[in-house]
Amino acid sequence: MNRTLILIGLLLVAAGALWPWLGKLPLGHLPGDILIRRGHTTFYFPLTSMLLISAVLTLLLWILRR
Repeated sequence: MNRTLILIGLLLVAAGALWPWLGKLPLGHLPGDILIRRGHTTFYFPLTSMLLISAVLTLLLWILRR
C-alpha cells in the first residue's frame, strides 16, 4: 500500500510540473464532449475525453500488471 501511495503522489507531482504542456492537449475539446450554453449558464460534460482517458489508463494498468 505504501508503494502505491508514493507512486500516485509522484505521478501527481509530475502531472503538476507538466501542466503547462498538458493543458495544450486537445483533451476536453473532442467531438462527443457535451457543451450547452444558455444565457449566463454553461454546462460541460467531457464524455469522449473521459472515455479516452479511461481506455488509456485501463490499457496502461493492464500492461503494468503483466
